[in-house]
Amino acid sequence: MNEKLSRPQFNQMDTTEKQALMESLAARYTMTFLGLHTFDHWGQSCTTGIFEKDGREFVFVPGDTVTLGWEQFAVGLNQESREELEYLFQEWEMEQDPTELIGESMAPVRQAAIDPMLVGRELEEINWEPVKMDDPRLTAHPDWLKEFRDFAWSDSSSLTLHQSARIERTEDGFHTWIYHCTDYDALLAGLEKQGLSLPTADEWAYLCGGGCRTLFPWGDGLDYSMRLRWFEDMDEDENRPYDMEEPNFFGLSIAYDPYMREVVQSDRLTTCGGDGGCNICGGLGPFLGFLPCSPHCKPEVQEDKELNGDYDFYRPIIRVENHD
Repeated sequence: MNEKLSRPQFNQMDTTEKQALMESLAARYTMTFLGLHTFDHWGQSCTTGIFEKDGREFVFVPGDTVTLGWEQFAVGLNQESREELEYLFQEWEMEQDPTELIGESMAPVRQAAIDPMLVGRELEEINWEPVKMDDPRLTAHPDWLKEFRDFAWSDSSSLTLHQSARIERTEDGFHTWIYHCTDYDALLAGLEKQGLSLPTADEWAYLCGGGCRTLFPWGDGLDYSMRLRWFEDMDEDENRPYDMEEPNFFGLSIAYDPYMREVVQSDRLTTCGGDGGCNICGGLGPFLGFLPCSPHCKPEVQEDKELNGDYDFYRPIIRVENHD
Protein backbone atom coordinates (compact mmCIF):
# COMPACT_ATOMS: atom_id res chain seq x y z
CA MET A 1 0.00 0.00 0.00
CA ASN A 2 1.20 3.49 -0.77
CA GLU A 3 2.30 4.55 2.73
CA LYS A 4 0.55 7.90 2.42
CA LEU A 5 -2.78 6.12 2.04
CA SER A 6 -2.42 4.17 5.28
CA ARG A 7 -3.95 5.67 8.40
CA PRO A 8 -0.84 6.22 10.60
CA GLN A 9 0.95 8.18 7.84
CA PHE A 10 -2.19 9.80 6.44
CA ASN A 11 -3.14 11.19 9.85
CA GLN A 12 0.30 12.83 10.18
CA MET A 13 0.20 14.60 6.82
CA ASP A 14 -0.30 18.36 6.82
CA THR A 15 -3.31 19.99 5.20
CA THR A 16 -1.53 21.08 2.01
CA GLU A 17 -0.21 17.57 1.38
CA LYS A 18 -3.62 16.00 2.11
CA GLN A 19 -5.34 18.49 -0.15
CA ALA A 20 -3.00 17.59 -3.05
CA LEU A 21 -3.47 13.85 -2.44
CA MET A 22 -7.29 14.22 -2.38
CA GLU A 23 -7.26 16.30 -5.57
CA SER A 24 -5.24 13.59 -7.32
CA LEU A 25 -7.76 10.93 -6.18
CA ALA A 26 -10.64 13.08 -7.45
CA ALA A 27 -8.97 13.34 -10.85
CA ARG A 28 -8.18 9.63 -10.97
CA TYR A 29 -11.74 8.53 -10.20
CA THR A 30 -13.49 11.46 -11.98
CA MET A 31 -15.10 12.81 -8.84
CA THR A 32 -15.66 16.33 -7.59
CA PHE A 33 -13.51 17.07 -4.53
CA LEU A 34 -15.66 19.03 -2.07
CA GLY A 35 -12.92 19.72 0.49
CA LEU A 36 -11.24 18.41 3.62
CA HIS A 37 -13.25 17.82 6.77
CA THR A 38 -12.35 16.62 10.27
CA PHE A 39 -14.59 13.90 11.65
CA ASP A 40 -14.18 13.32 15.36
CA HIS A 41 -16.37 10.85 17.19
CA TRP A 42 -16.13 8.29 19.98
CA GLY A 43 -12.44 8.90 20.65
CA GLN A 44 -11.25 8.49 17.06
CA SER A 45 -10.72 11.19 14.48
CA CYS A 46 -9.77 11.59 10.82
CA THR A 47 -9.28 14.67 8.65
CA THR A 48 -10.12 13.47 5.18
CA GLY A 49 -11.58 14.40 1.81
CA ILE A 50 -15.26 14.51 0.88
CA PHE A 51 -16.11 13.86 -2.79
CA GLU A 52 -19.19 13.86 -4.97
CA LYS A 53 -19.95 11.59 -7.90
CA ASP A 54 -23.29 10.88 -9.62
CA GLY A 55 -25.23 12.55 -6.81
CA ARG A 56 -23.51 10.54 -4.05
CA GLU A 57 -21.10 11.75 -1.40
CA PHE A 58 -17.98 9.67 -0.75
CA VAL A 59 -15.22 10.02 1.83
CA PHE A 60 -11.67 8.81 1.58
CA VAL A 61 -10.96 6.19 4.25
CA PRO A 62 -7.26 5.40 4.70
CA GLY A 63 -6.15 1.77 4.96
CA ASP A 64 -4.80 0.14 8.12
CA THR A 65 -3.97 -3.17 9.74
CA VAL A 66 -6.42 -3.74 12.57
CA THR A 67 -7.66 -6.39 14.97
CA LEU A 68 -11.31 -7.31 14.39
CA GLY A 69 -13.66 -9.67 16.21
CA TRP A 70 -14.45 -10.02 19.90
CA GLU A 71 -13.88 -12.46 22.76
CA GLN A 72 -13.99 -10.36 25.92
CA PHE A 73 -14.80 -6.90 27.25
CA ALA A 74 -12.03 -4.33 26.89
CA VAL A 75 -13.48 -2.14 29.64
CA GLY A 76 -16.55 -3.99 30.93
CA LEU A 77 -20.29 -3.40 30.75
CA ASN A 78 -21.63 -0.16 32.15
CA GLN A 79 -24.19 -0.44 34.95
CA GLU A 80 -27.28 0.17 32.79
CA SER A 81 -26.29 -2.53 30.29
CA ARG A 82 -25.51 -4.97 33.09
CA GLU A 83 -28.88 -4.30 34.74
CA GLU A 84 -30.71 -4.70 31.44
CA LEU A 85 -29.08 -8.11 30.81
CA GLU A 86 -29.60 -9.26 34.42
CA TYR A 87 -33.29 -8.44 34.09
CA LEU A 88 -33.55 -10.48 30.86
CA PHE A 89 -31.68 -13.43 32.41
CA GLN A 90 -34.14 -13.44 35.32
CA GLU A 91 -37.08 -13.32 32.90
CA TRP A 92 -35.65 -16.27 30.96
CA GLU A 93 -34.62 -18.05 34.17
CA MET A 94 -31.13 -18.36 32.70
CA GLU A 95 -27.84 -18.44 34.48
CA GLN A 96 -25.34 -17.20 31.95
CA ASP A 97 -22.37 -14.92 31.94
CA PRO A 98 -23.02 -11.88 29.67
CA THR A 99 -19.60 -12.45 28.02
CA GLU A 100 -20.72 -15.94 27.02
CA LEU A 101 -24.09 -14.77 25.67
CA ILE A 102 -22.56 -11.89 23.66
CA GLY A 103 -19.67 -14.09 22.47
CA GLU A 104 -22.15 -16.39 20.68
CA SER A 105 -23.01 -13.55 18.27
CA MET A 106 -19.46 -12.33 17.72
CA ALA A 107 -16.96 -13.10 14.96
CA PRO A 108 -13.60 -14.58 16.04
CA VAL A 109 -10.66 -12.27 16.77
CA ARG A 110 -8.41 -11.80 13.74
CA GLN A 111 -5.93 -9.43 12.14
CA ALA A 112 -7.02 -7.78 8.90
CA ALA A 113 -5.11 -5.64 6.43
CA ILE A 114 -7.58 -3.11 5.05
CA ASP A 115 -6.82 -1.27 1.82
CA PRO A 116 -7.70 2.41 1.35
CA MET A 117 -11.06 3.17 -0.24
CA LEU A 118 -13.56 5.84 -1.22
CA VAL A 119 -16.74 5.03 0.65
CA GLY A 120 -20.37 6.08 0.12
CA ARG A 121 -21.36 8.11 3.18
CA GLU A 122 -24.99 6.95 3.25
CA LEU A 123 -26.76 3.64 2.93
CA GLU A 124 -28.75 3.23 -0.27
CA GLU A 125 -31.95 1.41 -1.08
CA ILE A 126 -31.75 -1.57 -3.41
CA ASN A 127 -35.15 -2.56 -4.77
CA TRP A 128 -36.97 0.78 -5.00
CA GLU A 129 -36.89 2.95 -8.14
CA PRO A 130 -38.16 6.55 -7.92
CA VAL A 131 -40.81 7.20 -10.60
CA LYS A 132 -43.26 9.92 -11.66
CA MET A 133 -46.91 9.50 -10.77
CA ASP A 134 -47.83 9.08 -14.46
CA ASP A 135 -45.31 6.28 -15.03
CA PRO A 136 -47.10 3.58 -17.12
CA ARG A 137 -45.87 0.91 -14.68
CA LEU A 138 -47.85 2.67 -11.96
CA THR A 139 -50.93 3.61 -13.99
CA ALA A 140 -51.24 -0.03 -15.12
CA HIS A 141 -52.38 -0.81 -11.54
CA PRO A 142 -55.66 1.02 -10.80
CA ASP A 143 -55.76 -0.68 -7.36
CA TRP A 144 -52.41 0.94 -6.41
CA LEU A 145 -53.64 4.34 -7.60
CA LYS A 146 -56.80 3.99 -5.54
CA GLU A 147 -54.69 3.25 -2.45
CA PHE A 148 -52.54 6.29 -3.28
CA ARG A 149 -55.65 8.50 -3.56
CA ASP A 150 -56.94 7.29 -0.19
CA PHE A 151 -53.49 7.96 1.25
CA ALA A 152 -53.47 11.50 -0.19
CA TRP A 153 -56.65 12.32 1.78
CA SER A 154 -55.32 10.75 4.97
CA ASP A 155 -52.87 12.38 7.36
CA SER A 156 -50.25 9.60 7.06
CA SER A 157 -46.76 10.51 5.91
CA SER A 158 -46.07 7.38 3.85
CA LEU A 159 -47.71 4.28 2.41
CA THR A 160 -45.93 1.11 1.26
CA LEU A 161 -47.72 -1.55 -0.76
CA HIS A 162 -45.72 -4.68 0.00
CA GLN A 163 -43.03 -5.20 -2.66
CA SER A 164 -45.11 -3.20 -5.17
CA ALA A 165 -45.10 0.57 -4.77
CA ARG A 166 -44.55 3.31 -2.22
CA ILE A 167 -45.61 6.93 -1.81
CA GLU A 168 -44.32 9.55 0.63
CA ARG A 169 -45.66 12.97 1.50
CA THR A 170 -42.98 15.67 1.77
CA GLU A 171 -42.99 19.46 1.99
CA ASP A 172 -42.59 19.67 -1.79
CA GLY A 173 -45.37 17.22 -2.71
CA PHE A 174 -45.66 13.47 -3.14
CA HIS A 175 -42.81 11.13 -4.12
CA THR A 176 -43.44 7.67 -5.55
CA TRP A 177 -41.37 4.53 -6.08
CA ILE A 178 -41.95 1.12 -7.59
CA TYR A 179 -40.42 -2.11 -6.35
CA HIS A 180 -38.21 -4.45 -8.38
CA CYS A 181 -37.40 -7.97 -7.27
CA THR A 182 -33.65 -8.33 -7.56
CA ASP A 183 -30.93 -10.63 -6.30
CA TYR A 184 -27.39 -10.43 -4.99
CA ASP A 185 -25.68 -11.24 -8.31
CA ALA A 186 -27.67 -8.54 -10.13
CA LEU A 187 -26.72 -5.96 -7.47
CA LEU A 188 -23.00 -6.83 -7.77
CA ALA A 189 -23.15 -6.76 -11.59
CA GLY A 190 -24.94 -3.39 -11.59
CA LEU A 191 -22.34 -1.89 -9.25
CA GLU A 192 -19.45 -3.29 -11.27
CA LYS A 193 -20.79 -1.53 -14.39
CA GLN A 194 -20.51 1.77 -12.49
CA GLY A 195 -16.97 0.99 -11.30
CA LEU A 196 -18.25 0.40 -7.77
CA SER A 197 -18.22 -2.53 -5.38
CA LEU A 198 -19.34 -3.43 -1.86
CA PRO A 199 -17.10 -3.62 1.21
CA THR A 200 -16.18 -7.12 2.41
CA ALA A 201 -17.27 -8.09 5.95
CA ASP A 202 -13.77 -7.19 7.28
CA GLU A 203 -13.78 -3.84 5.47
CA TRP A 204 -17.26 -3.15 6.82
CA ALA A 205 -16.12 -3.94 10.39
CA TYR A 206 -13.27 -1.45 9.96
CA LEU A 207 -15.55 1.26 8.52
CA CYS A 208 -17.92 0.74 11.43
CA GLY A 209 -15.46 0.38 14.32
CA GLY A 210 -12.16 1.76 13.04
CA GLY A 211 -10.37 -1.09 14.81
CA CYS A 212 -11.92 -0.39 18.23
CA ARG A 213 -11.47 -3.24 20.74
CA THR A 214 -14.64 -2.40 22.67
CA LEU A 215 -17.95 -4.06 21.78
CA PHE A 216 -19.28 -0.85 20.19
CA PRO A 217 -17.26 2.09 18.81
CA TRP A 218 -18.12 4.15 21.93
CA GLY A 219 -17.50 1.45 24.57
CA ASP A 220 -18.51 -1.98 25.83
CA GLY A 221 -22.03 -1.13 26.98
CA LEU A 222 -24.88 0.65 25.28
CA ASP A 223 -24.82 4.41 25.83
CA TYR A 224 -28.38 5.05 27.03
CA SER A 225 -27.96 8.82 26.80
CA MET A 226 -27.98 8.45 23.00
CA ARG A 227 -31.18 8.94 21.04
CA LEU A 228 -31.79 5.42 19.79
CA ARG A 229 -33.95 4.60 16.79
CA TRP A 230 -36.96 2.39 17.75
CA PHE A 231 -36.54 3.27 21.42
CA GLU A 232 -37.13 7.01 21.40
CA ASP A 233 -40.00 8.96 20.02
CA MET A 234 -38.72 11.92 18.03
CA ASP A 235 -41.97 13.88 17.87
CA GLU A 236 -40.70 17.07 19.49
CA ASP A 237 -37.91 17.57 17.01
CA GLU A 238 -38.47 15.39 13.96
CA ASN A 239 -35.56 16.74 11.96
CA ARG A 240 -32.60 15.82 14.14
CA PRO A 241 -30.88 12.55 13.28
CA TYR A 242 -30.52 9.75 15.81
CA ASP A 243 -27.09 9.80 17.46
CA MET A 244 -25.76 6.70 15.68
CA GLU A 245 -26.81 8.19 12.34
CA GLU A 246 -24.45 11.14 12.81
CA PRO A 247 -21.21 10.80 10.78
CA ASN A 248 -18.68 8.61 12.59
CA PHE A 249 -14.90 9.20 12.79
CA PHE A 250 -14.61 8.39 9.05
CA GLY A 251 -17.61 10.59 8.14
CA LEU A 252 -19.93 7.61 7.55
CA SER A 253 -23.52 7.10 8.65
CA ILE A 254 -23.23 3.40 9.49
CA ALA A 255 -24.80 0.68 11.68
CA TYR A 256 -27.43 2.94 13.22
CA ASP A 257 -30.58 0.87 12.71
CA PRO A 258 -30.87 -2.84 13.60
CA TYR A 259 -33.65 -3.22 11.01
CA MET A 260 -31.26 -2.24 8.20
CA ARG A 261 -28.90 -4.95 7.00
CA GLU A 262 -25.88 -3.81 4.99
CA VAL A 263 -25.12 -6.14 2.11
CA VAL A 264 -21.38 -6.92 1.87
CA GLN A 265 -19.14 -8.50 -0.77
CA SER A 266 -18.88 -12.25 -0.36
CA ASP A 267 -19.36 -15.44 -2.34
CA ARG A 268 -22.95 -15.65 -0.97
CA LEU A 269 -25.48 -13.01 0.07
CA THR A 270 -24.06 -11.82 3.40
CA THR A 271 -25.12 -8.89 5.59
CA CYS A 272 -23.64 -6.90 8.48
CA GLY A 273 -24.88 -4.16 10.78
CA GLY A 274 -28.42 -5.28 11.58
CA ASP A 275 -30.50 -8.43 11.89
CA GLY A 276 -33.63 -7.08 10.20
CA GLY A 277 -34.90 -6.14 13.66
CA CYS A 278 -35.26 -9.74 14.92
CA ASN A 279 -33.99 -9.00 18.44
CA ILE A 280 -36.07 -5.84 18.77
CA CYS A 281 -39.21 -7.60 17.48
CA GLY A 282 -38.49 -10.37 19.96
CA GLY A 283 -38.71 -7.80 22.77
CA LEU A 284 -35.06 -8.23 23.80
CA GLY A 285 -34.59 -4.54 24.66
CA PRO A 286 -32.08 -1.95 23.44
CA PHE A 287 -28.78 -3.67 24.34
CA LEU A 288 -29.43 -6.96 22.51
CA GLY A 289 -31.52 -5.04 19.95
CA PHE A 290 -28.46 -3.03 18.90
CA LEU A 291 -25.91 -5.82 19.38
CA PRO A 292 -26.05 -6.78 15.65
CA CYS A 293 -24.78 -3.24 14.91
CA SER A 294 -21.50 -4.00 16.71
CA PRO A 295 -18.56 -3.96 14.28
CA HIS A 296 -17.55 -7.35 15.70
CA CYS A 297 -20.86 -9.15 15.18
CA LYS A 298 -20.75 -12.28 12.99
CA PRO A 299 -21.74 -11.47 9.40
CA GLU A 300 -25.04 -13.14 8.59
CA VAL A 301 -25.04 -15.46 5.56
CA GLN A 302 -28.57 -15.36 4.10
CA GLU A 303 -30.44 -18.45 2.90
CA ASP A 304 -30.98 -17.36 -0.71
CA LYS A 305 -29.88 -14.67 -3.16
CA GLU A 306 -33.12 -12.67 -3.24
CA LEU A 307 -32.74 -9.18 -1.76
CA ASN A 308 -35.44 -7.74 0.48
CA GLY A 309 -36.11 -4.05 -0.15
CA ASP A 310 -37.48 -3.58 3.38
CA TYR A 311 -34.32 -4.75 5.17
CA ASP A 312 -31.40 -4.92 2.71
CA PHE A 313 -29.36 -1.81 1.86
CA TYR A 314 -25.96 -1.21 0.32
CA ARG A 315 -23.02 1.17 0.58
CA PRO A 316 -20.99 1.64 -2.63
CA ILE A 317 -17.21 1.79 -2.37
CA ILE A 318 -14.30 2.33 -4.73
CA ARG A 319 -11.11 0.52 -3.76
CA VAL A 320 -8.18 2.87 -4.23
CA GLU A 321 -5.56 1.21 -6.37
CA ASN A 322 -1.99 1.52 -5.35
CA HIS A 323 -0.18 4.30 -7.26
CA ASP A 324 2.96 5.46 -5.58
